[in-house]
Amino acid sequence: MKLCRFGPRGEERPGVIDANGRVRDLSAHVSDITAAVLAPASLVQLSTLDIASLPLVERGVRYGVPLAHVRKFIAIGLNYRDHAEEAQMAIPSEPIIFHKAISCLNGPNDEIQQPRGATQLDWELELGVVIGSEARYVSEADALSYVAGYCVVNDVSERAFQMQSSQWDKGKGCDTFGPVGPWLVTRDEVPDPQNLDMWLEINGERRQTGNSKTMIFTVAQIVAYCSRYMTLQPGDVICTGTPPGVGMGMKPLPQWLSPGDETHLWIDGLGEQRQRVVSAV
Repeated sequence: MKLCRFGPRGEERPGVIDANGRVRDLSAHVSDITAAVLAPASLVQLSTLDIASLPLVERGVRYGVPLAHVRKFIAIGLNYRDHAEEAQMAIPSEPIIFHKAISCLNGPNDEIQQPRGATQLDWELELGVVIGSEARYVSEADALSYVAGYCVVNDVSERAFQMQSSQWDKGKGCDTFGPVGPWLVTRDEVPDPQNLDMWLEINGERRQTGNSKTMIFTVAQIVAYCSRYMTLQPGDVICTGTPPGVGMGMKPLPQWLSPGDETHLWIDGLGEQRQRVVSAV
């Protein structure tokens, strides 16, 4: 299934994508896409619905973050070898964990705000992993069974803010820096999260092209590793690193996003995002 939330910001309703790519209203069956809905038994029950019989939603609807309440927004740094090299940083020997502020969550096609004083606004296409069952000290072999599904994430970054200290959170958690969606694709529709093609364009020009098979640490390794240091809860989102081609690594000079620029992201089977950059109010 492809679960989504649609409607004006703050008034989103639960939906599901039908076989023709149209939104169907799930409100008669669930109040919202919550942690309870992500439980394996709940997803099995939803999968028995006749999606084609659900109310059809008008085209052009706004997508919100596909989860009503994200508990933790976890990120993994430098998880593609080529990206670490373009950033001129050492290849990590174990996953680098940091957190993005929950307040940075944004709809997949909502505007990205350039913060006041920002000069190095950057893009990062990432595979997002949504946790469906509580995970603590889980093994790598069992790790994927704790995953509810997958989604597209843009780990927007302000590099000048990020590099001002050893902690990256300041440059990663600004308002609107976490577009997620357009929907959550349940695990049964993604048999191999380590073989997903992906790309990102800026103003129609391809900047990132990659495949999740080139991750340094796999989704299963990341879930198992994170569960050693914190309890992963249903509704947690983990973004798993970005392939090469970010603005910071452009040659001969870095290239940054500016107001008026447009981003376009895509991951095979998980949908696409489009954002326009604007100045912060």
